[in-house]
Amino acid sequence: MKKDNWIQKDRDSEEFSSALHQRTEELYQMPDAVPDKDGVIECPAMVMRDIVVFPRMVAPIFITPGPNLLAIQEAQFGFETMIALVAKDPEKEDLTPADFLSIGMEIAVGRLLDIPDGNNSALIQGRRRLEILEFVQLEPHYRVRARVIEEPTEVKRQTEALMRTTRDLFERCVQLDRSLPDEAHLFSVNIHEPGWLADMVATAISLPFYERQALLMLVNPMERLKRVNWLLAQELDVLQLEDEIQNRVQSEVDRSQREFYLREQMKAIQTELGEGDIFTRETVELREKVISAQLPDEVRVTALKEVDRLQQMPAMAPEVGIIRTYLDWILELPWAFESEDNLDVAHAAAVLEKYHYGLGKAKDRILEYIAVRSLKPRKPRQPILCFVGAPGTGKTSLGRSIAEALGRKFVRVSLGGVRDEAEIRGHRRTYIGALPGRILQTMRRAGTVNPLFMLDEIDKLGADFRGDPSAALLEVLDPEQNHAFSDHYLELSFDLSKVMFITTANYLGYIPSALLDRMEVIEFPGYIEEEKLEIAKRFLIPRQVEESGLEDNEIVFQEQALSKIIREYTYEAGVRNLEREIGRMTRKVARLKSEKKHYPTHLIPKTVERFLGPPQFFQTQAEMQDEIGVATALAWTENGGDIMPVEVLILDGKGAMQITGQIGDVMQESAQAGLSYLKSRAKELDIESDAFERLDVHIHIPEGAIPKDGPSAGITIATALISAFTERGISKEVGMTGEITLRGKVLPVGGIREKLLAAHRAGLKTIIIPERNMKDLVDLPKKIRQDLKIVPVTHMDQVLGLALRPAAEKKSRPKRAKAPKEEKSGAALATDGKAEVEKAGK
Repeated sequence: MKKDNWIQKDRDSEEFSSALHQRTEELYQMPDAVPDKDGVIECPAMVMRDIVVFPRMVAPIFITPGPNLLAIQEAQFGFETMIALVAKDPEKEDLTPADFLSIGMEIAVGRLLDIPDGNNSALIQGRRRLEILEFVQLEPHYRVRARVIEEPTEVKRQTEALMRTTRDLFERCVQLDRSLPDEAHLFSVNIHEPGWLADMVATAISLPFYERQALLMLVNPMERLKRVNWLLAQELDVLQLEDEIQNRVQSEVDRSQREFYLREQMKAIQTELGEGDIFTRETVELREKVISAQLPDEVRVTALKEVDRLQQMPAMAPEVGIIRTYLDWILELPWAFESEDNLDVAHAAAVLEKYHYGLGKAKDRILEYIAVRSLKPRKPRQPILCFVGAPGTGKTSLGRSIAEALGRKFVRVSLGGVRDEAEIRGHRRTYIGALPGRILQTMRRAGTVNPLFMLDEIDKLGADFRGDPSAALLEVLDPEQNHAFSDHYLELSFDLSKVMFITTANYLGYIPSALLDRMEVIEFPGYIEEEKLEIAKRFLIPRQVEESGLEDNEIVFQEQALSKIIREYTYEAGVRNLEREIGRMTRKVARLKSEKKHYPTHLIPKTVERFLGPPQFFQTQAEMQDEIGVATALAWTENGGDIMPVEVLILDGKGAMQITGQIGDVMQESAQAGLSYLKSRAKELDIESDAFERLDVHIHIPEGAIPKDGPSAGITIATALISAFTERGISKEVGMTGEITLRGKVLPVGGIREKLLAAHRAGLKTIIIPERNMKDLVDLPKKIRQDLKIVPVTHMDQVLGLALRPAAEKKSRPKRAKAPKEEKSGAALATDGKAEVEKAGK
């Protein structure tokens, strides 16, 4: 069989066009196969895996050596058409007759052309749809019998309407799709058969292989046209979106080109007028600012390099804005400007006393710093202080007063909820919208290199996958490192050594140890009632009177009224709620005054209850009488101190112990230690040996809704247990605190100041504390030390001698044998303990 060589010419050449026209004409001249009386034809078959050819449509195919090539050669030798078999799954390798669609296509194959890779190419034309009946031959290629499917050509009104809709949609697709030639729409206008129109449009637009298979299987022309109409609508939606996107992009490009052209024109006009370019003028001004600014050498060199980069860039380059922002930050930071400190110690003391009452430790530390600075040491170092205390105790306001006393600028950053390290160190300039961290932002706001910088709520810092901000603060708060603090954004050393840092916290336990080690901790204890009264008179009442619009001295708070507000309407270590309640009182008076009604000028306790309603808090009072199994413990809370009764009840049982009142693990262990100590001293305390096996012990701490924990109630629980088992009453005037060991030793505890203040408020007279806690009485007000009898102890024997009443005669208990001389009874132990305490007091 004759084969033509592939034309090695450009496809747009006349030679190629002539050859293609010749091949197409030969294809059209090939006649259809003649069916028998049943409408069946038998022809060689060709397998088509990824292509579907519709009737009257022409498409190129590529043939590799194999069965398809043999079938084409046989068909061309006999000058006959072929049957195209469409595979259901184009990816399947070994195909069987069951793997083909039931509908095939009669096709005419033109002359084979050789291509450089050793394969062949040819043009094929679809002729008629066929129903595949049987495979007559399988080797060396397929030969198939199929029945010709005749399609109706009658065009009804509904069919004509559908054809018009299809032509309109196809025309819009041709207009939007640059890959479709305009002649395609003209060709569709000249088609008057619905099936032919559907096949032509399906060939022209881009459809997936499975959609082409579905259209091939639709024998009814109307159904096929409806499906093509739906596919055209979908394709049109996609093309419209593509067109909108392309138009938007094109408009942006045109606008940028227009701006560039206008800017170039403006630059030329300004040059002619001798004004110069605006961008050039700005870069020159920036250079002058960098040179004239008081910058360190390293910073100046870096800034000038950035200015040089800026001059070399086009005005519309994206980097311009980033470099401008970077240079602005460098120029606005206070690299060298330093405010002058007021080193007058007397002035500082007067300012601190003017705005704050109490807080002796914090004031002394600030005055010491000012005194040292006034002596002009060779290497002055700024203190890094940490104010720790309950909310409302004046930590932040004291920082403002210190800044005023020193004559420094006061700036504050709240660290509560900060979880990202970049909040402290900033982001690197590679990120869009990057800025320095809060440290440098606040320094720019301060405008000086030596402000008083307050880091508020440092114990509320968090940490997550973005880093640990507390670790970033290590460099900020370390005097050995903060002279060269590096921010990720600037990447330049900034001197923080002249900054006076003050941090505040409510609880030290949440601060990492490495960070805590860099700070000098100053505790702000809770205010006692006397201090709150004085603060209210000096600061709170005048401020609330002024804010309520009243005249000075127009109303007077009696001291009893203030005490009632403090005791029954507030429960706090600070004075915030106290100021709120005073504000409520003054606003009530202001309202009565504005309504032209009679209003009180002297506020007494009855006025407090009238304005504020019934009391909100009730203080725990001391017991009214001596009781067995009830001892009074002293407790520390965040709002100050409080007394806490411990109740012990003995019941018939099997020797179990139960403790209730929402008790923590440490307090439960203290109860176990107290019971073990009691069992070890049962003989000396005249307790029957089998009592612990036949009796159950129930220990209860009232106010069960409040969690309680800690070891300081150890001696109180032990005293209540011994009282319950020995049936000896406990003095109602005695309160105690201290940790107990199994050997009866009394260990020191914390919060002594707050506990003793609570005992004084509750009306207790004698307080038992560990001897090693006597050092904590230094901070106790003199009046409290005078009113309370504070007894230091080292052992439980001393506690029992002070707290327990003498034993009474009990008829129900059988008498025990007289103890040997070396053993002492419980009463003797208590008496000896009391004598030992009195001796120590003397």
